[in-house]
Amino acid sequence: MPPLIEPRTLKGFRDYAPALMIPRERVLQTARTVYRSFGFAPMDTPALEYAEVLLGKGGEESDKLVYRFRDHGDRDVALRFDLTVPFARFAAQYVPQLGTPFKRYAMGPVWRGENTAAGRYREFVQCDFDTIGTTSNAADAEVVLVVNALFEALELGDFTIRVNNRLVLNGLLESLGVLDKSVPLLRALDKLLKMGRDKVVEEMQREAGVTAEQAAQVLTLAETEGSNADKLARVESLCGGNAKAAEGVARLRELLAVAAAGVPEGRVRLDLSIARGLDYYTGTIYETFLTKLPGIGSVCSGGRYDNLAGLYTKQVLPGVGASLGVDRLLTAMEELKHPWLAGVTTTAPVLVLQFPGASLVDCVTLATELRRAGVGCELYPDAVKLGKQFQYAEKRGHTLAVFAGPEELAAGVVKVKNLAGRTEATVPRGELVATVSAELTRAKP
Repeated sequence: MPPLIEPRTLKGFRDYAPALMIPRERVLQTARTVYRSFGFAPMDTPALEYAEVLLGKGGEESDKLVYRFRDHGDRDVALRFDLTVPFARFAAQYVPQLGTPFKRYAMGPVWRGENTAAGRYREFVQCDFDTIGTTSNAADAEVVLVVNALFEALELGDFTIRVNNRLVLNGLLESLGVLDKSVPLLRALDKLLKMGRDKVVEEMQREAGVTAEQAAQVLTLAETEGSNADKLARVESLCGGNAKAAEGVARLRELLAVAAAGVPEGRVRLDLSIARGLDYYTGTIYETFLTKLPGIGSVCSGGRYDNLAGLYTKQVLPGVGASLGVDRLLTAMEELKHPWLAGVTTTAPVLVLQFPGASLVDCVTLATELRRAGVGCELYPDAVKLGKQFQYAEKRGHTLAVFAGPEELAAGVVKVKNLAGRTEATVPRGELVATVSAELTRAKP
């Protein structure tokens, strides 16, 4: 007999038991509902792409994180590291037939071989929405509206949607004469929250070859305090009428005005330190932070990428969108003790017990009647002592238990027990569905 294999998971990967998978699916369903309400249509792409499709799109640092190998056909392939780059390839192939603007959402796992941390795994699920085929600022503003609607639906408490625009950052760099060094400069700036000012200045000097004074000027803009209006005024004074910065300011000003029509005051903030580390961003950029857990980082990020699809087609296909980091969000929900993570491990609120001595046919009939009425219902498989069946129901988080012995069935009645309230009622057989439905409605938080 061969030796037993130790059951274990790889570093940076995670199993999901029902107690966490059930709320995970609820998050995905919530996002799906919100995205659809704005007119986004579902689509998906393969997990595996030709390596040339993925590499060089997010930048050198993201390329280092890609899981890349040769398949059985000796093809150079890689696992997708996000859902945006594959979407750009998809758009180049299919948007000519689908037409523009094209609004999509996609949900699925991505892989990055990076260092792990709280809420950061090497395999994680992203939940994206994008609009491609338009440069309209209406699409940029809609991202804010979607993110706001999504986080309100997720019932996460206070949150902040921080916005910036790469045009503002590039305008400043152009006015400083270092636009050709924008890639290493913005990558370093993106680490400001994590590394602090001094280390970011050091990286800018080391990786971009700028002077300490030039690095300090970039950070002076990034660290601007005050209201959104104050920050926009600061950009205009620092950038000296630069055309790129002026366009970025105009787009941000309009976006903030539109957001104010649909988002509570103070929730959308201009943050000039946001750079987003991926190289393909060209305009508006977004990051979303939970007020109670700022240290966990952004849980929903994105931006405008007007040139990404141009790597695959001559057709101009500008795009903008954002991505919900589902696994990081779940880590936050665990820390916040979110009510969606109540330890429930069943998807059916009702458990039909097998009363010892009752017919299995009668038990199945009860369960079937409830399911046909739209009530999730599980049947306990063994006619063991009722105490054991009740323990099972309470451990898994069933709301109600339904059961009837031979005497109850003969009398045309059935028992319904509320497991949380410890109340029990005997109801006529014909009133079972109505009684269960009413009890479940009352039990909803």
